[in-house]
Amino acid sequence: MKNYIKPHEWNIIEEGFDPHLNKISESIFSLGNGRMGQRANFEETYTGETLPGNYVAGIYYPDKTRVGWWKNGYPEYFAKVLNAANWVGIEVKIDDEILDLATCSVTDFKRVLNMHAGYLERSFTATLKSGKTLKVTSTRFCSIVDDEVGAIRYSITPLNFDGKLTLLPFIDGDVKNQDSNYDEKFWEAVNDKISGTEAFLTLRTKKTGFEVCTGSSIEVYRNGTSQDIAPEHIIKEKYVGHQFTLNVSAGEEITLVKIAANLSSENHTKADILQQTQSVVKAAAQKGFDVLLQQQAEAWAVKWEESDIVIEGDVAAQQAIRFNIFQLFQTYTGKDSRLNIGPKGFTGEKYGGSTYWDTEAYCVPFYLATAPQQVSKNLLIYRYKQLDKAIENAAKLGFDKGAALYPMVTINGEECHNEWEITFEEIHRNGAIAYAIFNYIRYTGDDSYLYDYGLEVLVGIARFWQQRVNWSDAKQQYVILGVTGPNEYENNVNNNWYTNLLAAWCMKYATEAAGIVEAAQPEKYQALINKLSLGENEFNDWTQIIDKMYYPVDTEKGIFLQQDGYLDKEQILVKDLPVSQRPINQKWSWDRILRSCYIKQADVLQGLYFFEDDYDTETIKRNFDFYEPRTVHESSLSPCVHSILAARLNDEARAYEFYLRTARLDLDDYNNDTEDGLHITSMAGTWMSVVEGFAGMRVRDGKLQFNPFLPGKWQSFSFTIGFRGTVLNVKITESEISIKNNTAINLEITVKNQQFTLAGHSLLEATYKELA
Repeated sequence: MKNYIKPHEWNIIEEGFDPHLNKISESIFSLGNGRMGQRANFEETYTGETLPGNYVAGIYYPDKTRVGWWKNGYPEYFAKVLNAANWVGIEVKIDDEILDLATCSVTDFKRVLNMHAGYLERSFTATLKSGKTLKVTSTRFCSIVDDEVGAIRYSITPLNFDGKLTLLPFIDGDVKNQDSNYDEKFWEAVNDKISGTEAFLTLRTKKTGFEVCTGSSIEVYRNGTSQDIAPEHIIKEKYVGHQFTLNVSAGEEITLVKIAANLSSENHTKADILQQTQSVVKAAAQKGFDVLLQQQAEAWAVKWEESDIVIEGDVAAQQAIRFNIFQLFQTYTGKDSRLNIGPKGFTGEKYGGSTYWDTEAYCVPFYLATAPQQVSKNLLIYRYKQLDKAIENAAKLGFDKGAALYPMVTINGEECHNEWEITFEEIHRNGAIAYAIFNYIRYTGDDSYLYDYGLEVLVGIARFWQQRVNWSDAKQQYVILGVTGPNEYENNVNNNWYTNLLAAWCMKYATEAAGIVEAAQPEKYQALINKLSLGENEFNDWTQIIDKMYYPVDTEKGIFLQQDGYLDKEQILVKDLPVSQRPINQKWSWDRILRSCYIKQADVLQGLYFFEDDYDTETIKRNFDFYEPRTVHESSLSPCVHSILAARLNDEARAYEFYLRTARLDLDDYNNDTEDGLHITSMAGTWMSVVEGFAGMRVRDGKLQFNPFLPGKWQSFSFTIGFRGTVLNVKITESEISIKNNTAINLEITVKNQQFTLAGHSLLEATYKELA
């Protein structure tokens, strides 16, 4: 666990330069706008350890699968979001010395991510080997107003010398992914163009044929006055740049402003992409850096008004929740239903930037409450558009009759994960997608999604489960064999409780959804019945499986078992593990992990979180108290579910402990893996821990309910949510809750089991004593 980020309510601050922490900081200080993202790589040359990363949404490469033993059904590739052309680069030369923080003495280093206004600042003083000292400050951002645009303002002040300063802002397309399976470079040059102070480079991906044009416009200032300097044009293979040479004196500030853009063939025709990039760069340059930055601040102010969580009395917790919200909105804006959310977003290459079940289980609740309804709807439409591919994926594994198996990992709908225990066995992802449909409709009341999209998806998923179960003569029940649950520390198990539960629920929900569509839209229902050849016999088969599904339990302990045979494992609790053995995924062999009782994330508790209304408090508590001591939380998705359930059980200490762990997972590098990129999808779990955990927010029977408590270290917390056309401000203190309705819509709500009608533009204030 690291602890070098300075506490601040609105800023992420690093003081002092430690090259050993640089890749971690490159992740933490990443920028993005939903259309592209940039790791916090230095603008100037850096020969130290770094992970360069500029990622453009939707652009990927099918990197050839690398496995030791090929198995039938394996995908042939692993899709990867590509490291695109480096647009931030600015080579700095003082006389004949290149500025490089790996080779010079660095003092007064400071990096600040301003989350309120959406930009990154960096400053430092560097002393070169010659003894020449200079001060550097830089500011940059990825615009959320013009989401193909990024901007940099880079200033240099010589402190103890006069001399020659050479600045070379460039676009470098000769890049590769660190995670390339065969060390292959994925880009080919298409064309380049440079004139005056503008430069453009168009690249094409191998195999997939995507094109990205990156362009820039440069302006140089001396002490705030624009300089009319004719640059030397530098053109190499997959590289364009402008070289400016100036004579400088001590104390003079030289500023270079670089306005850049990344445009992709996903949004522009290949024939026009260069011309379109020229237009975007020119328009952004005409606005200028200051106007672009002001518009950025104004746009972020609106986002914060809609989604901020304010915590009084705990700066570490306040900083953490805002960091998580900030990174979520940098990653996904919901404008494009072709896009989704990778576990690392735009902050690194691990997991390939692809879509996992994390989106449906963790991100959908966040966007439902903090963004316009279409944003979360687009996440669901993304899966609907890939239904045909899900049916193809199932067919490759031997399923038929329209059974759909959604991929564990995908960009275009095809499965591209290449570990057998995940690809073939972690089939619970199908259930998460069905649950997201249920969750969306429960929250929004938008049954029309079922009519137009949802039922077709649910039928495909139900058909998969129908074929995946088998009848056990020994048990006289249906069983599901050979699976891996969310707890990936147990592979190829039989009757994973969570998977069995989801399978039965999916078939039940598909049946209920069919009834809703038939009653509300009989013509659409009949058309879908005809399209899918869906007969009454299938509904009967699903009902039989639901009624006779087997669930492993231990009646003596009163718990649901992770899977058959779980209690055969040696039951040594996590607290009894030596610290030197943690994290076990970095210290133990896989054989030892699989034979242990230790849980990466608890399958049973995930099921109790999804379906808590089906279980009484004592049942939830028994299972929580049994599984939490056996959970090592080496999945980023684990702590938030524990926090929410602990809050549900009024276990304030553990609820807060797990909140801090999920909230500061990346800021404090809990699992020693932040350098690979941030855990974007689990960040939504941080929001859930506050709103669903501490505030106890639920939707039941189409109505909002709250059952709040205040963590002991906090003076209060407040948040804003949207719900069915209303916008509510909720504030919770030690003794009372207040809910303000900012719209004209009347709303029925429940607080601690008491019902209220919250009239339009009214305020509800109630003490807990009054609600007791």
